[in-house]
Amino acid sequence: MLTIEKTLNAPALTVALIGRLDTTTAPELEKELKASLDGITELTFDLAALEYISSAGLRVLLSAQKTMNRQGTMKLTHVNETIMEIFEVTGFSDILTVE
Repeated sequence: MLTIEKTLNAPALTVALIGRLDTTTAPELEKELKASLDGITELTFDLAALEYISSAGLRVLLSAQKTMNRQGTMKLTHVNETIMEIFEVTGFSDILTVE
């Protein structure tokens, strides 16, 4: 179960992820992002309430990062220890901007 809460303050978009980002919910986030990133130059993911992320979820974040590399910046905020550990083990902490 994943809840996606978007706060648009153009050209900035904040996406809060609540719950689990896994193979079941990753396509939903991917669809949301595809529909939302036009004209966005600043993308922030608020991961305060993210409990779990799988490789499918990591792929969606990586894809968002590639898009934002072309049109602006992307950062992750409020990353908890569990998620940070996954980022570190996978090397994603070197690719993504974590604040």
